[in-house]
Amino acid sequence: MLSTMKNAFKVKDIRNKIFFTLMVLVVFRLGSYITVPGVNAKALQSVASSGLVSILNMFSGGGLTNYSIFAMGVSPYITAQIVIQLLQMDIVPRYVEWSKQGEVGRRKLNQHTRYLTIILAFVQSIGITAGFNTLSSLNLVQNPGIKTYAMIGLILTGGTMLTTWMGDMITDHGLGNGVSMIIFAGIIARMPTGLQELYQNYLQDLTASNWWEGVLIVLLVLVIVLIIVTFVTWVQQADRKIPIQYTRRVSGDPDSSYLPLKVNVAGVIPVIFASSFIATPQTILMAFANNHSEDTWYQVLTNIFNMQSTGGTILYTILIVLFTFFYAFVQVNPQKLSENLQKQGSYIPGVWPGHETQVYVSNLLMRLSTVGALFLGLVALIPLVAQNVWNLDESIGLGGTSLLIVVGVAIQTIQQIEGLMMKRTYVGFIQDTRPTE
Repeated sequence: MLSTMKNAFKVKDIRNKIFFTLMVLVVFRLGSYITVPGVNAKALQSVASSGLVSILNMFSGGGLTNYSIFAMGVSPYITAQIVIQLLQMDIVPRYVEWSKQGEVGRRKLNQHTRYLTIILAFVQSIGITAGFNTLSSLNLVQNPGIKTYAMIGLILTGGTMLTTWMGDMITDHGLGNGVSMIIFAGIIARMPTGLQELYQNYLQDLTASNWWEGVLIVLLVLVIVLIIVTFVTWVQQADRKIPIQYTRRVSGDPDSSYLPLKVNVAGVIPVIFASSFIATPQTILMAFANNHSEDTWYQVLTNIFNMQSTGGTILYTILIVLFTFFYAFVQVNPQKLSENLQKQGSYIPGVWPGHETQVYVSNLLMRLSTVGALFLGLVALIPLVAQNVWNLDESIGLGGTSLLIVVGVAIQTIQQIEGLMMKRTYVGFIQDTRPTE
């Protein structure tokens, strides 16, 4: 990886992409410290490690703790993406038609996704502001009122849209998926704070007589992190090679190649989707905390959408599994893949072109996604179970989720850099071998 990065900086185009990405991430980090007017950001310090705050901090890089203009992060955008993609599954005919129109349809869907993002961001921002302000010990909003809440909602909505725009700029002109890179940067930026909390909770009170307990805790954490990183990297890199043969050849045997399908086709997107899906109802429910906190329906929903509860942990795991299957078929559309193979005059040995190829790829995706779903669910679930069993700090429960995102995004970014360098090598080879006039 280090050699890849070293070689990448020698190429001007790739170097420019890296610097552009870093510049956008620096702007994002600076924005996470600009507090919204009329809000007492220090009031949130007492609940900084609670479940909802930890989730939203993961999407905003600590922006919620500072109650900055980027406090909502990209969470509303991710939720809007989920809704729009679900509506494309023969629910809204117009969306289904647009999904088949290529680039033009994709732009229309992205436009509607942004419209929905604005609505969700405004509702979530007012909900979470009103919810935190109802807690008697916080007094988050200095002058609560309709105008104040509307102003805060507009500012946070604008921050979400600006963050989404920066993510699009990274995708178009930088490296990696922009939204994933912003979440990645936020998690990395909060690592020093996480280490400080780990020290304060488990190591600060150790004495000379039991210092070895602190050493064992540190070593145990390092070993667990190393094992998880190795396991995640191994699974993320694993793929299934489908043999492909091409028949349109003038002479000789049909040429053969492989179509690689990742064991975890969906990557870390299901984890991001599931976290956002859990966070959205929590932020909306907070708006009803003042008048309905004692109602049965409120307590049931709060328990369901709380990852620190047993029901919330089970729901979170189920969402990861479902989104893994869903996004795998979004990434690799068996019908389009079958049609493309036919157009290229290629086929899978032993499988008839057309419908049988579609069925074969669908069954293969189901098997691969089963392994991928179990893998993602296991890595995300173990820290949550450990937190509930041993009463660990709530931020540790999201450690598996954060680690999955960090490792997954890092691997995808390195692969993109390697792909750009390989492309440049091929282009250079073609240019160098052209006959001179």
